[in-house]
Amino acid sequence: MFEHRESPADRDRLAPYLTTGNSDGNFEGGSRQNEGGRPNGRVEVGGGEPSSQNSSQEDPFHWSLTQGTTVGRALISAAQRLSVTSSETARLDSQVLLAHVLSQSRSWLFAHHEHELSEVDCRRYADLITRRRRREPVAYLLGRKEFYGLDFAVDPRVLIPRPETELLVDLVLAQISDRSGRPVVVADVGTGSGAIAITVAVHAPEAKVYGTDISQDALEVAEENRKRLTPEAGPLFLEGDLLSPLPEPADVIVANLPYIADEEYSGLQSDVRDYEPGVALKAGVEGLDLIERLLEQLPTKVQPRGAVLLEISPRQGEVVQRMAQDLRPKPSYVGLRRDYSGLVRMVTLEF
Repeated sequence: MFEHRESPADRDRLAPYLTTGNSDGNFEGGSRQNEGGRPNGRVEVGGGEPSSQNSSQEDPFHWSLTQGTTVGRALISAAQRLSVTSSETARLDSQVLLAHVLSQSRSWLFAHHEHELSEVDCRRYADLITRRRRREPVAYLLGRKEFYGLDFAVDPRVLIPRPETELLVDLVLAQISDRSGRPVVVADVGTGSGAIAITVAVHAPEAKVYGTDISQDALEVAEENRKRLTPEAGPLFLEGDLLSPLPEPADVIVANLPYIADEEYSGLQSDVRDYEPGVALKAGVEGLDLIERLLEQLPTKVQPRGAVLLEISPRQGEVVQRMAQDLRPKPSYVGLRRDYSGLVRMVTLEF
């Protein structure tokens, strides 16, 4: 889904930011069109309000649906229009967005392909398809993203949680289960939407969890998610640079910090580059600026026998490992972990 031709090495390196998938469902028919090939309908849509980060994206595409268009016809027509932009998930996207408009499941669509759309349904669906054609991420169109079985609110103020990052949660929960006695203090650095911090708090309510972020906008999203997913407790979110806001040293520090190098940023797929916050992605010439500063802050912010879990780019594994081994005090263990695709994705430090 990049707009340029990337090599296999590029794709492996940027794997968390590649949206791939497929879809099922096969519907016959299409939207009615006039002789000039334009859709023939009464509801004209020029797209919804674009993201402020997408002001440079000019797309003359306009699409409309006629009131009474069936689910099946709407889906096949939408998928055709998304396919024009070389979307690898055109059918899946068209299904997910229509299910959202109708407040139904994708399986419901398959069983009700003769259901007729109202004028409001047509307008809303055409708006979402127009925005998706401009490569606005589906998660932003829906306003939510599932992570570790929880439904998180997301918008352009925060990075969209990736499935690969669920491995970090697994590692944090394993660290918590290995410790007993006093409550375990966990710090999620660069918390964004709060996905890691909140998920840990849900699955390990006995832990004391902090989430830090330099972005007040991101923390507003995180707090919204906390109130909805952990209304009676949950993490404490703090504004500030990396570990500096922490009021106490942590037993477990987890961080999914920006790690995209400056030269890589322009090559990211347009869904990411044009819509997701650059501050949550870019990290200097080598993509290591924030990771390096985090390591420098560790001596006063990690408890004895504490653990640090970092998500990295696969190409950064050996470099970050060497940086960690040079720390003083020296970690007792520095290891690399692979994700479920076999790529080096995590660095683990133990003190």
